[in-house]
Amino acid sequence: MRSSTAPPVEDLTRPVAPTPSADPGSVQKVRRRRRHPPMLVAAAIVVAAIALIPLGFILGYTISIGPSTAAQLIFRPRIGELLWNTTRLTVGAMTLSIVLGVSAAWLVERSNLPFRRTLHILLAAPLAIPAFVNSYAWISVLPGANGYSGALLVVTLSYYPLVYLPAVAALRGLDPALEETAAALGLSRWRTFLRVVVPQLRPAVFGGCLLVGLHLLAEFGALQMVQFPTFTTAIYDQYQSTFNGPAANMIAGVLVLCGLLLVLGELRLRGRARYARVGRGSARPAVRARLGRLRIPSTLYVFAIVAVGVGVPVGSLIYWLSVGASTHVDTSLLITTTMTSVGYAAAAAAVAVVFATPVAWLCVRHPGKLSTVLERSTYFGNALPGIVVALALVTITIRVAPAVYQSALVVIIAYIILFLPRAMVNMRSALGQAPPVLDDVAHSLGLSRLGTFRRVTLPLIAPGIGAGAALVFLAAVTELTATLLLAPIGTRTLATQFWSFSDSIAYGAAAPYAAVMILISAPATFLLTRHARSGLIE
Repeated sequence: MRSSTAPPVEDLTRPVAPTPSADPGSVQKVRRRRRHPPMLVAAAIVVAAIALIPLGFILGYTISIGPSTAAQLIFRPRIGELLWNTTRLTVGAMTLSIVLGVSAAWLVERSNLPFRRTLHILLAAPLAIPAFVNSYAWISVLPGANGYSGALLVVTLSYYPLVYLPAVAALRGLDPALEETAAALGLSRWRTFLRVVVPQLRPAVFGGCLLVGLHLLAEFGALQMVQFPTFTTAIYDQYQSTFNGPAANMIAGVLVLCGLLLVLGELRLRGRARYARVGRGSARPAVRARLGRLRIPSTLYVFAIVAVGVGVPVGSLIYWLSVGASTHVDTSLLITTTMTSVGYAAAAAAVAVVFATPVAWLCVRHPGKLSTVLERSTYFGNALPGIVVALALVTITIRVAPAVYQSALVVIIAYIILFLPRAMVNMRSALGQAPPVLDDVAHSLGLSRLGTFRRVTLPLIAPGIGAGAALVFLAAVTELTATLLLAPIGTRTLATQFWSFSDSIAYGAAAPYAAVMILISAPATFLLTRHARSGLIE
């Protein structure tokens, strides 16, 4: 008698290897797809080279001062203290972001939690509040929120949406048939979550954690306000207070190594499995779990996250706008800074999406060592403080292209270097969910490559493009340190003007600029929540 043996649950999420009896024509198509198109590679190399400008600047500076001087500047107690502070803050914030982001995502997406749509928007709302505005709010209402605890509180509440949104999108995109199959094989609900759902959430959660970690390595304004020294604040002090360029560059070099470890760690943990659904039909929505007695505590838990993440900064701004004794709004200056910030951010978002396209396409459609190296090269700029990127561009433009020194072009290039990973993560995710077989079908029907991209691929990845552009816009419209050094003389943005007032403890005068930054960022944040609900954002 022939026995039927069910496959183990672990095999449900693994990629299916091609069988030896596969059609030779299909194998040739796969091989052609894996070849690296020369024009695509050239475009990706140009993008990676631009992204690596600050890293090249640091390496060149290190070589110029010699290994002995570099060792004296690196191996000293101050570096150890900064490394400890940066590491514990990054690990703590990433851990708390996973806890808050994944738990809230599951409750909103997979349970019968009340007010889910409203809570989904409010949980993503901290993205519209710059981290240094969040620090300003907490310090103004709770002056004792300093040191490690204050820094951990502020950065976690500012960056947990970077994990929450990808987790929501991944949960919505999961095929519930896999969980039902696991349950039919005898697994409990909890073991099904751990053995079927968690492995499929891994790319989204680790991608979000990578963004959280890279943001923390580059964060300056929020940590300076809560007086918690890290590499970024030390670099700023070295440049602005003591004008010690070699010491600051060596600190930046250590910071680059930290960013490299983060990128390699995420690459290692993410694995090489693919999760695109290629079967017939489409996945149906999952059945929401009934919380029962846990419904009220779960609702209070989510509302508590919203209260501390959105309620405190918004309430603080309203207070300073209404009763701040030093409030005096220069309307013309407010309008000018607003137009400048929006113009810079919109240009940076558009160029970042264009730059991310060839690298992401190469990484997803032509995977290999070259593609991985080029993709990872674009992430280094996000791990660098804005002041390091700014000083690298200042040095290079003065020596190579003095005509563009202190121009809007240099400001936009700095934004691209700093925020390109935001566009990359979303573009890669969108391309990963667009089955390549559709391109082959379009080609077999007579469509050219350009026609296939325009009529087949572009509609599929459009939500990812919009999400990436929105994330870049959100970051660029509130960028502070690079803008301070690179903006043309006399040019002010909302962030630089806010920093100028808040640095002199004029909280009332700074409040209108913070409020405008939040109002500008709000539509982009709402756009992100819409894309997350469609399951096409990472």
